[in-house]
Amino acid sequence: MIEVLKSGFATSIQDLGRVGFAKFGVPKNGAMDQYSANFANLLVGNSLDAAVMEITLTGPKLHFHSKTLIAVVSLGTELFLNGEKQALNEACLVENGSVLELQKITLGNFAYLAVYGGFQTEFVLGSRSMYDGITSKSRLKKGSVLEIPAYSSTIKTLYASTRFDMERYSTNKVEVFTGPEFHLLSEKTKQLLLENKFTLSSDSNRMAYLLEEQLENELKPILTGPVLPGTIQLTPSGKLIVLMRDCQTTGGYPRVLQVSEKSLGVLAQKRTRETVLFSLQK
Repeated sequence: MIEVLKSGFATSIQDLGRVGFAKFGVPKNGAMDQYSANFANLLVGNSLDAAVMEITLTGPKLHFHSKTLIAVVSLGTELFLNGEKQALNEACLVENGSVLELQKITLGNFAYLAVYGGFQTEFVLGSRSMYDGITSKSRLKKGSVLEIPAYSSTIKTLYASTRFDMERYSTNKVEVFTGPEFHLLSEKTKQLLLENKFTLSSDSNRMAYLLEEQLENELKPILTGPVLPGTIQLTPSGKLIVLMRDCQTTGGYPRVLQVSEKSLGVLAQKRTRETVLFSLQK
């Protein structure tokens, strides 16, 4: 069992998300940066669908009431176990009674904490991902109690080929494919879309990232059509919206581009005022 002593800014439990419920209007949800979440699970010997703790900007303080194996994966943050600084992106044994604290995230937006066996929070529609209106809680709060599986010292964890790839986050290029309405854009708008840099707005969240620059939008709204995490919509005002993990399942704005799965996690870690450049994949 783990007790939350301090919750941090927006800490939640996430996994790979909900699949197969879009026709009912249920968002996919899931970890914003799934490469980092998957890496944390691999470090402690979990399957990739095990639930992890997603930490946003500022970290929680946690009291462990049982022994377990953990891993914290982050681009940059300070991690302390019983007051002593710990390494990121590697497995660590935590004894019963220990206190773990993650301080302010210094690089990127999200860090991930995996525990052996995964967090055993409520399982709704095939996922443990927290989302308001689907699960009873959308975020962890002070006093929250999290159940975790029992850990045995006989468990063997493999560390081969588990180097965290920091380089993937160093680029500002976002891999994209053409969207269903891309062909309707003028040649001039297509050129601007693929050659200009775009700045992340502060009006961004788990549902969507808003980009500040405006394009000339000569397109009419479309009939409501399906959208996915990574769909880039062009609004009537000419601004671009990149849909993220908690996005709706349908939308009426033209879908001009689609971000690749790899780049969606990289984009998730970009902060307000950082710029990105779309790289069209053939």
